[in-house]
Amino acid sequence: MTRRKNLSPEAVARERLIRAERQKKAREHAQAVAAGVAETVALSRARGAAIAEPHVTKRRVRLQPYRRQTGLEWLEAKGRIDAPARAAGERYGWAYRRVKLEKAIPSTLGQEVRGAFVAPSLAEVIARGEGTEIARRKLAELRARLKRQPDLVAACDLICGEEKTPREAAGGVDREAARLEGLLKVALDFLA
Repeated sequence: MTRRKNLSPEAVARERLIRAERQKKAREHAQAVAAGVAETVALSRARGAAIAEPHVTKRRVRLQPYRRQTGLEWLEAKGRIDAPARAAGERYGWAYRRVKLEKAIPSTLGQEVRGAFVAPSLAEVIARGEGTEIARRKLAELRARLKRQPDLVAACDLICGEEKTPREAAGGVDREAARLEGLLKVALDFLA
């Protein structure tokens, strides 16, 4: 405060103009970011992704990020599947992703592989392998419940396993999305 008292009227006016300019630039930047986010959300929705709107409270507006919904979340939110069907789809998705994304075991006996990476212990490798094997058996069991019918398995793989919405999985074709959704409903009824 004492510094401001010593300033001349021209310096105070200059400070006020600089502050106003900074605020204007900050508002313009915020508007540009908001426009970019809106464009990205619109393009994602056009491709068939389900995007959850940010939550706004009554007391104050808080900018929260948009969140991409999985296919099962979107279908349940629209009332097209119920909670038991979603739970069955999530079990299928867990097994699918665990089997699909298993990591290769490094082929070395040393503790360090390519720099700072520390190889897991033998117990960790065995535990991971056992967990993946359990998931592989569970996935085989779930696919057997579907009678290994290719369309039902493909619908579950895309929507439950890959977490795509029916429209994303169908490549934006509405008729194919409706077919996939129908196949998924039948598959989840078998699994639930």
